[in-house]
Amino acid sequence: MTEIGIGIIGGGYMGKAHSVAMNAVGAVFETRLRPRCEMICTTTAEGAEQKAQLFGFARSTHDWRVLVADPKVDAVIIASTQDTHRDIALAAIAGGKPVLCEKPMGASVDEAREITEAAEAAGVINMAAFNYVRTPATQLAREIISSGEIGDITYFRAEHTEDFFADPDAPATWRSHGRSNGNLGDLAPHIVNAALALAGPIRSLVADVDTVHKTRPGPDGPVTVTNDDQSQFLCRFESGAMGMIFSSRTATGRKMGYIYEVFGTKGALRFDQEDQNAIWLYKGDAAPGREGFTKILTGPEHPDYLPFCQGPGHGTGYQDQIIIEAHDFLKAIDTGQPVWPTFRDGLMVAEIIEAVWRSHEEKRWVSVDEV
Repeated sequence: MTEIGIGIIGGGYMGKAHSVAMNAVGAVFETRLRPRCEMICTTTAEGAEQKAQLFGFARSTHDWRVLVADPKVDAVIIASTQDTHRDIALAAIAGGKPVLCEKPMGASVDEAREITEAAEAAGVINMAAFNYVRTPATQLAREIISSGEIGDITYFRAEHTEDFFADPDAPATWRSHGRSNGNLGDLAPHIVNAALALAGPIRSLVADVDTVHKTRPGPDGPVTVTNDDQSQFLCRFESGAMGMIFSSRTATGRKMGYIYEVFGTKGALRFDQEDQNAIWLYKGDAAPGREGFTKILTGPEHPDYLPFCQGPGHGTGYQDQIIIEAHDFLKAIDTGQPVWPTFRDGLMVAEIIEAVWRSHEEKRWVSVDEV
């Protein structure tokens, strides 16, 4: 076993999740590389010191440049706001340090492209943080599709829906401003990533984008919301399959609606993240009177399940997805071989999001090659 010093930038929701994952991954997966939580960075020195104590880091700083340059930090995890991703990633890449970057990669497609090209030119291990696609159930769905079990995909329908901004009286926050903080920067990338993983590259699309609540309460009166609440688009995949993708942060009643349906020439699949330990499989060769979707509970036979639990149906949870992600990152560093999804895969998502905006603004079908 070899120790590897981990530096995490960001001590909020995702900073905590990655910290817990790095503390747990060695025991769960018995990895050869054993993370040492070396340094954490938040916006204030006092806050960073507190997070270091809470999350188990040896040291702390309020300057990300100090963390990236520290010789005891061997790999960097970026869990700060999108507008900080570019500078941090480029500095880490220049230092030859592997980088795991939360989505979206940067505040724009141009930043995502710059980060990707820099990492590839330097030959630095890199990974984009799309955790939902790592559930054992969705990994199983990818296996079923790639094996041809449901035939050729004819139609893909998916959504990522939550309701944390459904209440019009919810006050304005940082989420109310800036494209990268809206639905298309926050929720949509996850389900677009799922579409690419399950159905392949998207060729073209036509989109509509909406801000449901145009203003929100602020300390001095109504505040104008400058980003989107929901979006939808029709698309054609490179395979020729049709598709429809919807995402919303104002979908009343939905808490974690990461949902997809995949229709093929021999069968179909259904999945809902609110029931994340099961997928529904329809096989077209069933005998008459026996047709129907079968619920498959995840278990030790499915990808990345057994390290957590030996019992089928017991299930994994949200934090386990981040631990699987941490394992993938360590595997890539250990072997020197990229593990999906890389920055290039994250860039593909950013290009789709940019195409959505362009289609909405120009009111036309947009080829992704245009972006």
